[in-house]
Amino acid sequence: MKLTVVGGGSTYTPELVDGFARLRDTLPVEELVLMDPAEDRLGLVGGLARRIFARQGHPGRITTTTDLDAAVDGADTVLLQLRVGGQAAREQDETWPLECGCVGQETTGAGGLAKALRTVPVVLGIADRVRRANPDAWIIDFTNPVGIVTRALLQAGHKAIGLCNVAIGLQRKFAALLSVEPSELHLDHVGLNHLTWETAVRRGGPEGPDVLPELLAGHGDTIAADLRLPRRLLDTLGVVPSYYLRYYYAHDEVVREMGTKPSRAAEVAAMEQRLLTLYADPALDEKPALLAKRGGAFYSEAAVDLAASLLGGAGSPYQVVNTRNNGTLPFLPDDAVVEVQAAVGAKGASPLPVAPVDPLYAGLTAAVTAYEDLALRAALHGGRERVFRALLAHPLIGQYAYAEQLTDRLIAHNREHLAWA
Repeated sequence: MKLTVVGGGSTYTPELVDGFARLRDTLPVEELVLMDPAEDRLGLVGGLARRIFARQGHPGRITTTTDLDAAVDGADTVLLQLRVGGQAAREQDETWPLECGCVGQETTGAGGLAKALRTVPVVLGIADRVRRANPDAWIIDFTNPVGIVTRALLQAGHKAIGLCNVAIGLQRKFAALLSVEPSELHLDHVGLNHLTWETAVRRGGPEGPDVLPELLAGHGDTIAADLRLPRRLLDTLGVVPSYYLRYYYAHDEVVREMGTKPSRAAEVAAMEQRLLTLYADPALDEKPALLAKRGGAFYSEAAVDLAASLLGGAGSPYQVVNTRNNGTLPFLPDDAVVEVQAAVGAKGASPLPVAPVDPLYAGLTAAVTAYEDLALRAALHGGRERVFRALLAHPLIGQYAYAEQLTDRLIAHNREHLAWA
């Protein structure tokens, strides 16, 4: 089995490699290819990756390359984790929206749109080359904004599925609070990528008893503090929102906070430099503790589980993925990409039935889906008017004066990545 990681020079990659090494019985990778245009970073990450495999006795081969076609040739699965424009572009995404009084974030709002515009054309180009190399290969997208990127891939006819670590992270936290194994908990996870709610927490599987009321009653304060939202809000909702919902439920508060401290991008850029220094140490043969602060917790477990199921292996029967709606949420278009529990196998993902969604969050889901549709049109076809329409539709923006200012700033800061600008 050959698995290729595009963006393999990312400082995330040792987390992924550690998962491949630990879970080799679930996903027996014979060749792992790390592909990245940044040759210096790739060398450091690749060296550590080989040492991790060796330490854990994994018999697979790890190769590194800057040649995309060589990387995807014969690959059974291609995992995308790229960042067009690097951390410098992320720094801009998190900065210029604040000038208009809007959230500056890399996956939602105006910054998220900028990332989508930079990313979608590049990902589609990569996917075309994957399809030419092996039309049966699965593409697993971990590249943000996952919902929009996955929708672009599916609309272009690619064998693709989107992945995020929010659900698996919440599953692990809930299991720790309830003192049970994570595998005992099944989340009724509903919404869009980075816009989701846990509407039930079931013991034993999709038909198991719902322990969410027990979880909220006994641990609501802890969960609320972790989400940085009021306990009263959780009680009102009766569900657990993902931490990304704070950008919606506490927008102005978040904007004020962002104006008083360094951006997350600046923190991550500094952390990456420290990580790369650690990776250069030939004695290091395990992922360093610092990597846990980089983000992407449990990413490796989710990726291994998904790839194993898609390739007919020993993955879990039900997983939270980003896939085509096809009536799962009847108030959304069939071609929308939703993030829900699905039965995953060699033929792809089949979403499980979802209980009727409360209007309290169904409305926001529908609004953001409409924005994502407009965002994808802007990414595929370009043009200032399409960018403006997407920003005007976004619930975090909405006002025409903000949309006008943000459109000009977005184009100005991303001109080198926009072929039409």
